[in-house]
Amino acid sequence: MGRYLICSRSPDCPADHPLPAGLRSRALADGMTVSDLSEATWLAVAGPGCPQVLGVGAWRLIGDVYNRHRPAVGRIRTEDPHDYEKKMIARFWGRYIGVRLDGTGRLTSLLRDPSGALDCVWWKQGPLTLVASDVPDWLAAAASQGWRINPARVEAALHDPYSTSGDLLLDGPAALLPGTLQDIAGEEPVTLWRPDWIVRGAAPVTDEAAARSLREAVDETLAGVVRGNGALAAEISGGLDSSIVAATLAARGKGQVRLWLNAWGPDATADERPWVEILAAHLGVAATSVPRAVGRLTEDMLDQLTTGVRPGLAALDALHDADWARRFAEAGIDAVVTGKGGDSMFIQPADIGVFVDLYRERGRRALLSRTLPDLARWNERSVWTLAGQALRRHWTPQAIDSPNPLIAPRRHADVPRHPWLQDIEDLGPAKRRQILGLVQGCGLHGPSLQTRVVSVIHPLLAQPVVEACLVLPAGQLTLGRRDRALARQAFGDRLPEAITARRSKGEMTAFYGHLIADGLDVLRPWLLDGRLASMGLIDLDRADAALTREALAWRGGYVDIMTTAAIEGWVRAWERRLPGA
Repeated sequence: MGRYLICSRSPDCPADHPLPAGLRSRALADGMTVSDLSEATWLAVAGPGCPQVLGVGAWRLIGDVYNRHRPAVGRIRTEDPHDYEKKMIARFWGRYIGVRLDGTGRLTSLLRDPSGALDCVWWKQGPLTLVASDVPDWLAAAASQGWRINPARVEAALHDPYSTSGDLLLDGPAALLPGTLQDIAGEEPVTLWRPDWIVRGAAPVTDEAAARSLREAVDETLAGVVRGNGALAAEISGGLDSSIVAATLAARGKGQVRLWLNAWGPDATADERPWVEILAAHLGVAATSVPRAVGRLTEDMLDQLTTGVRPGLAALDALHDADWARRFAEAGIDAVVTGKGGDSMFIQPADIGVFVDLYRERGRRALLSRTLPDLARWNERSVWTLAGQALRRHWTPQAIDSPNPLIAPRRHADVPRHPWLQDIEDLGPAKRRQILGLVQGCGLHGPSLQTRVVSVIHPLLAQPVVEACLVLPAGQLTLGRRDRALARQAFGDRLPEAITARRSKGEMTAFYGHLIADGLDVLRPWLLDGRLASMGLIDLDRADAALTREALAWRGGYVDIMTTAAIEGWVRAWERRLPGA
């Protein structure tokens, strides 16, 4: 994944000041390419997928920028003070940030694209304004004066991991939210794009038009990926989402894909090779299936979970992450394309929440619709259960199925959730869950061992696809009968029927259960004697009971355990980086 660092001097800072000169030297030593945006501002970039610079009016967009096929600029009012920036966001998509300089060449404003695929962290250090996609050790050592770990936000991250893609867990630097503009003078950031705005601006369309819009959005996104990258790899799991991406990629750039890669687990539920073989034969490609990496957890692996300014939740399976990073490097891959995010955007599961959304739209007429018995049958519930939940006006599914069994009760209740999850109570539960999945998807763009060697791209979380899915009601995305039904219809002619009709899904629970159980000798002291425990954020009695083979066999909890382990690693890493904090 490409990285960048921007350094802009204040008017009273001479060009030979030791701080900007020292940072420039360190950036060059880190393998970054440095160029001047002006006399007062320089930019350092590095690969893989080295960010490019595109001038658009007064803005310079840094990253990967593509033109939209049908930009919806006509909906933006010209009397809006930020109409130019909103039209720019509507006209382009990609992975980028925008910078605007004043007449003296100094940084005045920042902008981040709605996808959140390229992070934007900014802070002031002495006479400098610094902006970066991440904060490696050398940058933290040189320019993190006054930074502190914020215990309340660390606690919030444990209780609500989705929050880690919003505000940082540090006091000092600030993270710009996707779709937001920041005036460096110190004013509050201005929101230019929110997912609920897209939802509320939707107009009804037929199922045929909706399916066409999904297909066009995925085609547009993959066309940009093929055009903007070199040698590609496609991650194919055998499921619907990765199959849609692989089929579209095969239609648009088959010759550019050097590796169609699948990893299979050791038990039948984790072995997707039969589905991958069906897909590969249908697409006329040669799939490479490899066993999922196995081994024992070590403290070094847990340390590797946290490689950046945010907790490393993008690659909780460190063994798999390291194995695929090695395979991509050996194959000379520039970018890998995944199907992640499709569950949320295309709507899975098609559960009670989908019918509650429909009831909110249609009122009691929904009780007479074909959707009620169809969804009841799909969920193996009675029609009375679905109808009863819909009539309970304030019912909503839980964002997190069950609380993390390792952590202590929350002490700081005043830490806000991710801004995209605020003020959306008027939306139905299925739409709220879709937005929640989008927030979670922002975390998938974080650094990992793979992003050190290739660009990791999630097309189903790109702006064209996200907007195409947000404007469609959950009932339409499921066609009122099953998960991701509209996507199955939209791409039915590109996929084998076995894939589009499939009801099951690969399951890695047993695999990860064994991994955790075999690593308890490392995980128990890591968590029970760690920094989170000393901060009072771990419930030692409950964690002691949960971190046993018996508890794992009965209750599982892989994601909770590894998420907590990753946040523990993040705290340890930043305490090393900020020894005086």
